[in-house]
This record gives sequence, C-alpha cells and structure tokens, in this order.
Amino acid sequence: MSHHKLEFKNVHFTYPDGNKAINDVSFCIRHGESVGIIGSNGAGKSTLLMLMMGIIFASHGEILVGDTHVTKKTLPMIRQRLGMVFQNPDDQLFMTTVYDDVAFGPRNYMMDEEDVAKKVNYALEVVGIPHLKDRAPFRLSGGEKRSVSIATVLSMQPDILIMDEPTSSLDPKSRRKVIDLLKSFEHTKIITSHDLDMVYEVCNRVIVLKDGRVMADGAAEEILVNGELLEECGLEIPLSLKSCPKCGSTIKRVKECHIENL
Repeated sequence: MSHHKLEFKNVHFTYPDGNKAINDVSFCIRHGESVGIIGSNGAGKSTLLMLMMGIIFASHGEILVGDTHVTKKTLPMIRQRLGMVFQNPDDQLFMTTVYDDVAFGPRNYMMDEEDVAKKVNYALEVVGIPHLKDRAPFRLSGGEKRSVSIATVLSMQPDILIMDEPTSSLDPKSRRKVIDLLKSFEHTKIITSHDLDMVYEVCNRVIVLKDGRVMADGAAEEILVNGELLEECGLEIPLSLKSCPKCGSTIKRVKECHIENL
C-alpha cells in the first residue's frame, strides 16, 4: 500500500448553515505529484483541505489516503502521513521556542527525546533555520515564521505536504525562499493559493474549483494559459505567462524586450 495516494470519490460537504461547500468532487493525487488547487474566494479550497486532514468529515462520499478511509478512528495514522502548513503561521506556532514547536509533533507520538532531537535538527536543517532553534516564535519575521511552520510539519516526515497559501503576506525575498524550498522537496505536494505564478513554478498539475465543483483538472502549463476558463472561475492568467504587448514574449522575457513604458 502507498500512503502517498490521496483520493476523493464523489465527495460532498454541507455546512450546518446549509452552505454546500463541496459538491461531488472526485480526483486522485499520486506519489510524487505536485498539485495546485486554485479558485476564487469561496470556491471550496479551504474546505477541501480540512476534509483531507479530517478536521471536518464528508457529508457523502469517500476520502482515502492509500487504502485507508479518513475517519475519526484513522486520524492518528492519517495525520502522520499528511502534514499541513496553515496559511497563518501564528495558528501553528504556540510554544516558547522554535525547537519546542518543531518537536511538538514527534513528542506527541511519544518518541524518546533522542529521536525527537534528530527529527527536529533534520527539519531545521532542511528549511535552513537551525540558528533560530532557541528563538521565541512570536519574535520572528513573517518569512521566518513560515519557515518554522514548514519545519514543524517536516519533523513528522510525512508522505504528503499540504500547504494553504504558503506565500501569502511575504515580502519578495521571503516568497522566493519559500518557492525554492517547495521546489526542492521530493514529497507529494498539494498547494492551495491565489499566487498563480508560484503555482505555475512549483506545480505540474492544477485542479480548478468553482462553487465547490471541479471545473478543470490537468497539466499546469495548459490550464494556467486558459484565459477563458480562469476568467469564468474568477482568476487571471499568471503574470509570468502574460504576453508583452510589443514583442509577444511572456513577461519572463521582458528583460530581453527593450521597449519603453512597458
């Protein structure tokens, strides 16, 4: 059995107020894929992530990690296999030091302290922040907090990384660091974001949501240039894929286009 496979089968979810947030969603994400889930506000992205993690449960349909159904009984195993980085790092960091935040997951599974230290040091090294281990999380910059929140997930060595808006509220330098970090990971990755340039750079597959339904599912390089589809779903073509009005090149090659007042 591969825990790397995550599958939705005809999943529905309705909130208590009657809002049908997810409507007959089906897809399968396999080992090694990097998948961007995109859509306008209210499309159902956050609800989809909460269903994956067992924070809420489907009104109808099945969600499987490998061959295991996501249920209350299977949550301990599911949350070892799936690691989620929240949109707001302050929702994920609550201990007095970075080390203790990154150690929280392994300690919660009753690992001995020697093994905890190995996992913490591994995660901090991968993210490039071992120098922050004794710092108080609330004193860190936004980019540093994001790196720590990623490390808290890596310390559990999950099969699948799930990230909600990983580049939101970051300055350009911190954003670039996060993008390069995500590209370096060999994990199966599921990323929700409005940052479609980041999605294009990191993800090889895109699932487009609108009103809780899957409107498209395919190669990122095909979906993210489909202006008609994106406009219908309240989105725009990524800036890096838009054409220069003078030479027709994409913005990525604008430096080669010597025009004025672009």
